[in-house]
Amino acid sequence: MKKILITGATSGIGKELAIQFAQRGDLVSLVGRRLDRLEELKAQIGENAYIQELDVTQFEEAERVYSMLIDQMGGLDIMILNAGVGRDSVLMPWRSDKQTINVNVMAFAHGMHFAFDYFKEQGHGHIVGMSSIASLLASGRASAYTASKHFISNYMTGFRQKIHRLDLDIAITDIRPGWVESEMTRKNRGMIWLATTEKAVKQMIKAIDKRRNHVYITKRWRLLAWVAKLVPQFVWDRLRF
Repeated sequence: MKKILITGATSGIGKELAIQFAQRGDLVSLVGRRLDRLEELKAQIGENAYIQELDVTQFEEAERVYSMLIDQMGGLDIMILNAGVGRDSVLMPWRSDKQTINVNVMAFAHGMHFAFDYFKEQGHGHIVGMSSIASLLASGRASAYTASKHFISNYMTGFRQKIHRLDLDIAITDIRPGWVESEMTRKNRGMIWLATTEKAVKQMIKAIDKRRNHVYITKRWRLLAWVAKLVPQFVWDRLRF
């Protein structure tokens, strides 16, 4: 039985991760901004779930909540940093980009440091970060979002190198989903390779169990990752996405 803390657990991937981990007997601590949704999720999961409303950009409160939930579970094996936001518009206002940066960059980095410090003291652990296939390419419609996901992947790579140099037993898994059914994707039509949340999360959990360094979800997105590395930047600059 694993003890797992998941941020951004009120919907989409975070919610499905909580359900599937709990179904196999793991303990899950869940945080998010919508208390009503967390309560509904706890009612669905049962006694294996601990919940707490949280805005992850409030760093002092986040540390208090993380520590409280870890105490309630009696420890922590895996921390999954899933909280994230994203918007899609060529004319994105600064307030939207600022929110994306605060949540996807600042709060993610804070979560990484909290988990790293905890697992370093404990002597072992596993940090999972939710990046995206969007980390590979810039987008004129979502420049802050794609940049934030690139940051997440590079930040995790840097921590993996730090852990190797310090000879610590801490795994880092960088999950890079393509399009997965969620509130963020529901408004967009015609998406290729759109995966159900259930299917995507099953592949994520398999990668987490194997302590993979990084994984594309679903597996076919590895093809786009390969293409992205070969196509010159001026070609991408002329595409509308």
